[in-house]
Amino acid sequence: MAAAGALRGLLRGGCHGASAAVGLLSPVRAALGFPVCRLKSSVSFLTRPDQPNLAYHKLKGRNPGVIFLPGFNSNMNGRKATALEDFCNSLGHAFVRFDYTGCGSSDGKFEECTFGKWRKDVLCVLDELTDGPQILVGSSIGGWLMLHAAIARPDKVAALVGVAAAADYLVTTFKKLPIETQNEIEEKGEWRFPTRYNEEGYYSLKYDLIQEAENHCLLNSPIPITCPIRLIHGMNDSDVPWQISMQIADRVLSKDVDVILRKTGQHRMSEKEDIKLLVNTVDDLIDKLATFS
Repeated sequence: MAAAGALRGLLRGGCHGASAAVGLLSPVRAALGFPVCRLKSSVSFLTRPDQPNLAYHKLKGRNPGVIFLPGFNSNMNGRKATALEDFCNSLGHAFVRFDYTGCGSSDGKFEECTFGKWRKDVLCVLDELTDGPQILVGSSIGGWLMLHAAIARPDKVAALVGVAAAADYLVTTFKKLPIETQNEIEEKGEWRFPTRYNEEGYYSLKYDLIQEAENHCLLNSPIPITCPIRLIHGMNDSDVPWQISMQIADRVLSKDVDVILRKTGQHRMSEKEDIKLLVNTVDDLIDKLATFS
């Protein structure tokens, strides 16, 4: 516990207990977004009889555990996920990061995926890989999926942290297109969704994915979630407007909701100060839940 306190002090910019934290320098550097030498851990697979196998990394530890939900067509190896893993490891808390079906190291084909399939992935991870209360950290579309998980598993989801949460975003973006463009996409069965995150400059999405995702939209009515929620969003996010986090805050039934806006933050929120904010936010929720228990 002394080492954990020292780590918390360093993350918050203090120097108390620095001698106790010597052994924690790698997790601290990771949490702050600096490069570190991390031991390469093997990928495990959650086998499912009728669905593709899911790749994951899991740390055993005490509760509340933390689960990281990646963004759209992303994977579990990004800065936010690994920084949180190192942080949870230093505190002795359980942690899981994983890849959705068709993404990263998981089985399946991305072009055959739907939002509903990814929702099932999240619930499967919750049910099969964790015990007790969990804090879900959802990045971008992971922020949309975490809301669904909290609705489906209210007894297990103890708190939520959204990072540029993209609730309903695929559907609302599609519906903002001119009617002629929407009709053309429907006829072709493909939507070339613009992105800055691959060489092609777009994701090839099936029209069926958009249709199916519409069944999972949440922002048109009250969202039955009552656990603590923290929504972090960059005001420089050119992919998902920060106003979506405000909409989520307005729609959820929970009264314990904070929206944290970073004026210079971009969509991925992976800069040093962004990572520090995320880790501190999760740390505060762990303390809060420990107090309640």
